[in-house]
Amino acid sequence: MKILAGSKKGNVNLILIRNQKIPKNLTKEQKAFLEFQNYKGEGNLFVPYGNIYLVSIDEESSFCNSIRDAFFLAINFLKKLNIKTLSLNVESIKEAKEACEGILLGNYTFEDFKEKKSETTLEEIYLNSTKIPQQDLETIILEAHIIADSVNYVRNLINTPPMQATPEFIAKDAQKLAKELNLECKVLDSKDLEKEKMGAFLAVAKASVNSPFLVHLSYKPKKSKNKNIPKFVFVGKGLTYDSGGLSLKPGDYMTTMKADKSGACAVLGILQSVAKLGLEAEVHGILGLAENMIGGNAYKPDDILISRSGKSIEVRNTDAEGRLVLADCLSYASELEPNYLLDLATLTGACVVALGEYTTGVMGYNSKLQHSFLMSANNAGELSAILPFNPYLKKLYKSEVADLCNIPSSRYGSAISAGMFLGEFVPKSLQDKWLHLDIAGPAYVEKSWGVNPFGASGAGVRACVEFIKNNIKEK
Repeated sequence: MKILAGSKKGNVNLILIRNQKIPKNLTKEQKAFLEFQNYKGEGNLFVPYGNIYLVSIDEESSFCNSIRDAFFLAINFLKKLNIKTLSLNVESIKEAKEACEGILLGNYTFEDFKEKKSETTLEEIYLNSTKIPQQDLETIILEAHIIADSVNYVRNLINTPPMQATPEFIAKDAQKLAKELNLECKVLDSKDLEKEKMGAFLAVAKASVNSPFLVHLSYKPKKSKNKNIPKFVFVGKGLTYDSGGLSLKPGDYMTTMKADKSGACAVLGILQSVAKLGLEAEVHGILGLAENMIGGNAYKPDDILISRSGKSIEVRNTDAEGRLVLADCLSYASELEPNYLLDLATLTGACVVALGEYTTGVMGYNSKLQHSFLMSANNAGELSAILPFNPYLKKLYKSEVADLCNIPSSRYGSAISAGMFLGEFVPKSLQDKWLHLDIAGPAYVEKSWGVNPFGASGAGVRACVEFIKNNIKEK
């Protein structure tokens, strides 16, 4: 399904109902139908007379996704009809951008393992505007396609079951992506991780038959006029499956653990979008890929691990494994000396308790940077909220036998204490440039919400790409 800039009339014409103000130029039959349906401008409605589809949006709403969500509902209804084309007129850049995103993200389905797949005859959507220059409209459409393709690529990776999507599978997919987009790609295997002295990372992967990998992707603009382009480094938690290890999860909590790789997959989507958009920034992606399984050689509660940074970590729960992988990955990433360092991870259930299933927790030491990310995320349509670091919580992950303990001594504030634990592995020189994004809530939900169908959402991709674009402008 493609969106094209053009004034062609589609088989069905989409008409925007702004703030419940119904257009006056409807026919008598159409007005009579609306009266029969008792339609007052709320919600979406298909009108068979003249084949029009009313899309209701609230321009005055402070909610960042009202337009996207309306078009998500629209496309999921219209693609079931026996039609080939749609047409839509928009009045602003915001309407154009968000309508495109709602359509392209809403059209996603994951049916790789279904015998009977859904079908649609819908092929093209013509987007027209009398208020936006044609060239600008084409740019908006192109960028929407690029971003949505990256989000949907990430959704596919996350939704792929763990029997297939092993650490090696994701590493090879990263290599394939790098080849397609002319990115640099370095893959570190177990022996390389040992040379890097990544004792925390390696411990998590010990009991799995699937070896761990660290993937380092690099994008640099080909012909940059700016010699002082900013450097962004994104670190992604890539637990392709998390059983909890010897601190075994209850059965109900093991389902959906294929989504514990969402952070690493999001980093791949970010790099894909950045490369296709040709952004004037140097961007690196670090993926920590491993499985947390059980076995005779599994790492155990009471073990003391030596991280890459040299800090020792007492293990009290093997299900707090993501922070161990990220500790070593953040240490590795810090040596790139970035202007901005962000990690993305499905890190804690506590973050979901605090913010709900649809919101990313944003943490770090720099309040200005946190608010900058929030603004970017809101513009991109991703809900985020700041969870403030509290210096009094530092005592919760204190250990009597090591430098740190991998779980706090209290469950209260444990999303924040987990973020603060990660901060211990970011050098002081970089702490004001670092953000921790806990995407445990929005990364994977077993019911449709907003522009997201059942399953993986691709959380983090749109927000981080917008964050890069905004901070390139500032530079």
